[in-house]
Amino acid sequence: MDFAKLPAPLQAKLAKIGINRPFDLVLHLPMRYEDETHLYTIADAQVVAGGVLIEGEVLSCEVNYKPRKQLVARVKDATGSVMVRLLNFYPSQAQQLAAGKRVRLYGEIRRGYFGPEMVHPKIRVGGEVSLQEALSPIYPTTAGLSQNQIANLIAKALKATTLSDTLPKALLDTLDLPDFAASVKLLHNPTPDIPQILLTARTHPAWQRLKFDELLAQQLSLRLARAVRREKTAPTIAPEGRLAAQLIGNLPFGLTGAQKRVLLEICHDLTQKHPMQRLLQGDVGAGKTIVAAVAACHAIEAGYQVAMLAPTEILAEQHFQKLSQWLAPLGVKVVWLAGSLKAKEKREALAAAADGSAQLLVGTHAIFQASVELKNLGLAIVDEQHRFGVAQRLALREKGGSPHQLMMSATPIPRTLAMSFYADLDVSVIDELPPGRTPIVTKLVSDARRDEIIERIAAKVLEGRQVYWVCPLIEESETLQLQTAVDTHAQLSEELEGISVGLLHGRMKADEKAATMAAFSRNEIQVLVATTVIEVGVDVPNASLMVIEHAERMGLSQLHQLRGRVGRGAHASLCILLYTTPLGETAKARLKVIYEHTDGFEIARQDLQIRGPGELAGVKQSGVPMLRFADLEADVDLLEIARETAEDILAHSPQLAQPHLDRWLPGREALLKV
Repeated sequence: MDFAKLPAPLQAKLAKIGINRPFDLVLHLPMRYEDETHLYTIADAQVVAGGVLIEGEVLSCEVNYKPRKQLVARVKDATGSVMVRLLNFYPSQAQQLAAGKRVRLYGEIRRGYFGPEMVHPKIRVGGEVSLQEALSPIYPTTAGLSQNQIANLIAKALKATTLSDTLPKALLDTLDLPDFAASVKLLHNPTPDIPQILLTARTHPAWQRLKFDELLAQQLSLRLARAVRREKTAPTIAPEGRLAAQLIGNLPFGLTGAQKRVLLEICHDLTQKHPMQRLLQGDVGAGKTIVAAVAACHAIEAGYQVAMLAPTEILAEQHFQKLSQWLAPLGVKVVWLAGSLKAKEKREALAAAADGSAQLLVGTHAIFQASVELKNLGLAIVDEQHRFGVAQRLALREKGGSPHQLMMSATPIPRTLAMSFYADLDVSVIDELPPGRTPIVTKLVSDARRDEIIERIAAKVLEGRQVYWVCPLIEESETLQLQTAVDTHAQLSEELEGISVGLLHGRMKADEKAATMAAFSRNEIQVLVATTVIEVGVDVPNASLMVIEHAERMGLSQLHQLRGRVGRGAHASLCILLYTTPLGETAKARLKVIYEHTDGFEIARQDLQIRGPGELAGVKQSGVPMLRFADLEADVDLLEIARETAEDILAHSPQLAQPHLDRWLPGREALLKV
């Protein structure tokens, strides 16, 4: 079929559900099936779970107006009768169910107030001579695109498209997988003898084949991207290490064993001729920033510039202040670059970056802008890397040819996610917290006990401690009637008499935010009301109480990050999660996980189950191909096999890779640049 000849409105509707070429139709698989291959009597149908097909004569049909307008009909056969109820209906449906007509109905029979009933069944007028020979597929669709339309398009695509295998029979036999064409055709038109549970649970061999192919394409793509990067030339950074030794010697604390191990891995990468692509993982408070600072020292001592990026201005500014405090005494020029800088300051920062005098450039995505030139970028450090998209990371890479890249994340990535979406990166993990950190106690408290929380805050301040109070919104929203930071600040200022209450949110000017954070760090502000801008990077050891309002509306990663803002000193710390009832099932599941666990990796693993991989790891904006069919938790065995197979194919049969990628990941060239 010629996809380009389809009407433009139809092409637009298909594009909404990810169909842009004939082969996308082949891979547009049913989400469920209806069994219209067997006709039941009304008596027998009542004991069958799920949808059933019955046939009978309409005894009566009328429109009722109480308790609400609805079309009600009664259909009978020789064994009994069933009530048919349509809560929303058209005149044509009333005609279909006119008394005396013979109809076929497909739907689930439930026990109603007046006996067995079907609510909104599929209706066909007249007894059909023949039944369906296969289960009827029900496809994901969009407004204006009917099941019949999409089924017809898929049928044409299956006939017109080459479904030959991209993998050799010997490999399929070894893995005990069926061939591709048979698998796809079976999933679009399964015969009634196949148990539906195998199809809906996606455990049938045909499903296994498609999931394997998808995982294999992802693994091949990431490995090829890695190979392309390794062909590029990066600066060889192998200094004597005097600057790094000075930095470590000046610190008031020693590095942990985990930090030393990770630094050895990074230093080894920096000495290679190809660009480092390393992901540095560490739970909240594990000490990633000092590791990045030591790596920066190596590059600076070797005569190269370093750029450090953070996703928010408040976090970038925290990095700037901390790095300046550590490196400026060593004679390193640290320069700040953000969108909020005044024109003169920005000109000076840009000039320092361009002439090379800015040895360490710290900032936000402002560093990506075309006006920013770097004389000899040797190392790029990206904090909270999953918040930056492919285009942004590519723009940074192109500023320095092929600099080494160190990406940091405080959102731990579960093993299955690292195996799939981050298979092209080297991963280092700081799995040890610095000594002296106190465990954080977490409590779930209903919003109805708000007064008790305010009393506890007053008590904490009297002990000399400080408090965070986090709100999800800055201003009142009509759709989300949540307590706002501004209102909460006013309320707490009134109720906590004699206690200094500060306010921090993303819409404040940079100098206002900096002044507020500085005052909080000096204990001039005892209670800081903030939005989630404090989620990452803020470090005030004296703060030992965190109150998170409307915790039920936040994700697990965000809750874990916020909780990590306390417990940074020697004082016992507490995180109170305030929630509003009633709680939905997902919110209950999230709050249960954060209450029961403090280990970031376990929280991330549970988050993967609750939210799915794309949202958890920022993969949707990272440019890495998302999985449509495979499930990382359920299909970990298939993922292992796909990983091994990808390595084997690229080592011994590289000619197999491209046809397989063309089928599953067309237009993957952009991935190879990142």
